[in-house]
Amino acid sequence: MLLNVSPNGRIIACLLINLLSSICIVFINKWIYMHYGFPNMTLTLIHFVVTWLGLYICQKMDMFSPKRLPIRKIVLLALSFCGFVAFTNLSLQNNSIGTYQLAKTMTTPVIIIIQTTYYKKTFSTKIKLTLVPITLGVILNSYYDVRFNLLGTVFATLGVLVTSLYQVWVGAKQHELQVNSMQLLYYQAPLSSAFLLAIIPFSEPLSGDGGIFGPWSLAALATVLFSGVIAFLVNLSIYWIIGNTSPVTYNMFGHFKFCITLVGGYLLFHDPLSLNQALGILCTLAGILSYTHFKLVEQEEGKNRLAQRP
Repeated sequence: MLLNVSPNGRIIACLLINLLSSICIVFINKWIYMHYGFPNMTLTLIHFVVTWLGLYICQKMDMFSPKRLPIRKIVLLALSFCGFVAFTNLSLQNNSIGTYQLAKTMTTPVIIIIQTTYYKKTFSTKIKLTLVPITLGVILNSYYDVRFNLLGTVFATLGVLVTSLYQVWVGAKQHELQVNSMQLLYYQAPLSSAFLLAIIPFSEPLSGDGGIFGPWSLAALATVLFSGVIAFLVNLSIYWIIGNTSPVTYNMFGHFKFCITLVGGYLLFHDPLSLNQALGILCTLAGILSYTHFKLVEQEEGKNRLAQRP
């Protein structure tokens, strides 16, 4: 698994895998919801079960060695994943698409606040300023679709907080427990599945059209299973990227994926793309490119300082 590639090469390869799989799963899930009406939380549960099965196969193929972890050390990580899924779904359900996307952009500054306050991590002014064009770009994308309501705002706020905690903890737990992305996800996936399994009967119908045990066609089940395989690549690459870079870098990359998804929706599903959205995409990309440039410069300066030490 990318063992003979340089560290920068591995990061680029994983970013590319995450980019392709993340965009792919958005369109596959959209197809599943549009054409089959498969329940959302159940689909997420299937994704995590398939992720664990994929990791089990990888372990049997000696791609990694499982490391015994105390459940109490990862229970908050597993719960935060369930909260992240539940609150982002409720935010999407109770808000317009624009409000939902605008709320998601707040994840990056919240992550910076959490890491600065609780993990004593420092960020340069240049890095913080790159948030301005990114946020402005998403506002331009969402401007005509932002409609705030009290319940939607509560769910959006909770979604941002829990998502930020989840992404910070993914990286922190890998370093704290001295495990790689596969070893951590191998334990977290089944635990999150168990929590989701307890929630689903109260949130989705069990039978009938659109129910968990509804009359699903073979094509629907095959598409759902395929989306699970793609989700395995998404989940694994998320853990790897955060563990080897940072939650902020992953979030910046997420904004880039958002722009690509908008363009993909326009090209594949003929979704409308206004001038404001096009300007917003360019503005967001400018912020991401600025962040990448400043981050690379800081890394190079750090290497030079280390090299100059006696």
